[in-house]
Amino acid sequence: MKQITASGQTVEEAVKSALAQLNTTRDRTEVEIVDEGKKGIFGLFGSKPAVVKVTVKPDPIEEAKKFLFQVSEQMGASIEIEASKEGKHVTFILSGDKIALLIGKRGQTLNSLQYLTQLVINRFSDQYLTVILDAEDYRSRRNETLIQLAQRLAQKAVKTGKPVTLEPMPSYERKVIHTALSENNRVKTFSDGTEPHRHIVIAPARQ
Repeated sequence: MKQITASGQTVEEAVKSALAQLNTTRDRTEVEIVDEGKKGIFGLFGSKPAVVKVTVKPDPIEEAKKFLFQVSEQMGASIEIEASKEGKHVTFILSGDKIALLIGKRGQTLNSLQYLTQLVINRFSDQYLTVILDAEDYRSRRNETLIQLAQRLAQKAVKTGKPVTLEPMPSYERKVIHTALSENNRVKTFSDGTEPHRHIVIAPARQ
């Protein structure tokens, strides 16, 4: 963490001096006023400079990447990370020789990592950010699987006339199911249960 103490005739001048030395901008720092200073008589005698302590705030995305590198190293899977940000959404794409270790069975390890990464990134962010963690295009493949599952279970619900309960899923996977069946007027979908066991129910629509 970069930190510097700077002085100037005014607090503003001291802050400007610190920002120049740190080569950063005001919005990326935290400023602590150590001494507001004193102008003195006629602006000359008994004057005292203002003193500030300026700290560069950690970059949320870099902190999240640091966390992912650390976890993958502990799991024995060396990775590379490609990060991108669009509005309040941050996507991390992981790649490496042993990436399957980070995906896990039905993406459970990847989902857990995604949840933890979101906690880490929001610890350092001024605004709430949502995180998507992907590896080997797993999310896209998983979405296709979920859509096929939704269609199959919808047919089952209609055929048997009974609701079908799916396994617990993260919110963005539940959204895929809801969207896939949103135009199917023979069934209705709703989420039930509490996190992390919240799941979808596909039920026949009432005639």
